[in-house]
Amino acid sequence: MSETTQATTGVGQITGNVLFYSQPEPLSPELHGKLGVKRMDGPFKFAKAGHAIPLTVGEFPLAAVTGPIIFVGDEKLPIAVMGLNAGDNMFVRDDGTFEPGVYIPAYIRRYPFVFANDDQAKQMVLCIDRKADFVVEGGDMSFFESDGKPSQYTQNCIEFCNNFEIERQRTVSFVNLLKDLDLFEVKSANFTPQNPDGTPGQPQKIAEYFGVSEEKISKLPPEKIVELRDNGALGQIYAHLISLVGWDRLIAVALARAPQAANA
Repeated sequence: MSETTQATTGVGQITGNVLFYSQPEPLSPELHGKLGVKRMDGPFKFAKAGHAIPLTVGEFPLAAVTGPIIFVGDEKLPIAVMGLNAGDNMFVRDDGTFEPGVYIPAYIRRYPFVFANDDQAKQMVLCIDRKADFVVEGGDMSFFESDGKPSQYTQNCIEFCNNFEIERQRTVSFVNLLKDLDLFEVKSANFTPQNPDGTPGQPQKIAEYFGVSEEKISKLPPEKIVELRDNGALGQIYAHLISLVGWDRLIAVALARAPQAANA
């Protein structure tokens, strides 16, 4: 789920693996002058394939009401867990809309736009996913004006992506702070099914991930707690910890849908 990609602007191609983006291309009037985005009642069908969505630290309080916020990989990337099975976002309906009351991460909302690294030019380049269903010729919201300048829609998307990149850098700093304080520990989410006779079944491990250790926080010096409070990190830490009760919500939703799936 890393967003580190290589840009080769000469051929309008991006190489790399970025969640949701199957054919990212550097946005240009030469390649995309006649393209735009068409309005759709259900624009989020693409997100059905994402059960674990990258999250920025500023989104923690909002995302915590939907499901678990966990940290994964060596980089301790924060993600919003939105499904128990790979490739199945439990909150995206078949019509491409989200269930009511579900927080939609900015990573999803910025699609089909994304910034990628252009190593040759030593800068970030704005790209679009050419394979996005709603990127079409003569779309309702064009990428460029007739004179080749970015449209107001594209300018708004550039601003959104710029803000996302700033928040991503803040997130890296937040994670590094947690690493420096050695606050991470390995955690697991478990589920105990019920046997037909009503007795508890064999416990099952659903996921193993990195999370903040409450025990390690309690052992921090008081002045360090005050520092975390004043820089806003403490509130984000507790948003993460509170979100972990969301495993129960995901399990409950999965169990409720199991009979429906069987009938279908």
